[in-house]
Amino acid sequence: MRDISYRVALGGIVSALCLVTMFLAGVLPALYLLLPGIAGILLMIIAVEVNTAWAFLTYIAVSLLSLFITFDKEAALIFIMLFGHYPILRFYIQKIPLRIIRLLIKLFICNVCIIGYFYVTVYILGIEDMLEEFNDFGKYGAYILLGITNLIFLVYDIDLDFMHNLYKKRIMPKFRKKR
Repeated sequence: MRDISYRVALGGIVSALCLVTMFLAGVLPALYLLLPGIAGILLMIIAVEVNTAWAFLTYIAVSLLSLFITFDKEAALIFIMLFGHYPILRFYIQKIPLRIIRLLIKLFICNVCIIGYFYVTVYILGIEDMLEEFNDFGKYGAYILLGITNLIFLVYDIDLDFMHNLYKKRIMPKFRKKR
């Protein structure tokens, strides 16, 4: 277990990097889904270096701060509802031995989070343009978009696996040599 000063410093640095990426989501609106995903990948570093409990504390801090200081509230909301906590939850999900059960749990989490994001965005934030966009796709538009969202989520999950392995095998050993 690392000492407390290391954990606080690492949490502060990762929080600052996450907030910068969340702030950039307001500056570059076309990347409002990509940048919260990158912020979630940064939280994975704390889960690897310290533990998942510390990563959840950092997630809560970044979530609250991103609501107050970022311009794009939708990006902050998608970070809070999916991209922030999923990379940390993934450490627990990966311990399940059966691959199909892991996949079903991941898709269940994704669908619950995305549907929750939709309802919060439409009914709490009052962004009713999303309802009109679904009407443009016809009767099954919501289901088609949810299916596309699941595919994008699976690509994100593969990316998380790649980034976790890259960090563990390439980046972490270089930092361990310098200490």
